[in-house]
Amino acid sequence: MGYVQEARENHVKKKVEEALRSKMKQKALKECDQYTSKYAQCAVGRTLSVVWQCRKQAKELNDCLHQYTNDAVLEEMKKEYMLQQNEKGSVKV
Repeated sequence: MGYVQEARENHVKKKVEEALRSKMKQKALKECDQYTSKYAQCAVGRTLSVVWQCRKQAKELNDCLHQYTNDAVLEEMKKEYMLQQNEKGSVKV
């Protein structure tokens, strides 16, 4: 499949992409809740020292979040959205 054709198939409106990004972030936060809690517990009562004292927890949280919030995940969500839209369109006919 050519790049241009693939780009057309995965193209969604800006508002739809923003909604998909928001959904992706919500899912990531839900899936990484345990790491968020660990980081929050580490950060309690700290100000500037949180940077070096909680480095391990921050890295774990970022690694987890990145699993669910990257370009590949967004592209997959776009594909699913486009398939749903195509199914809705074919049902109307």
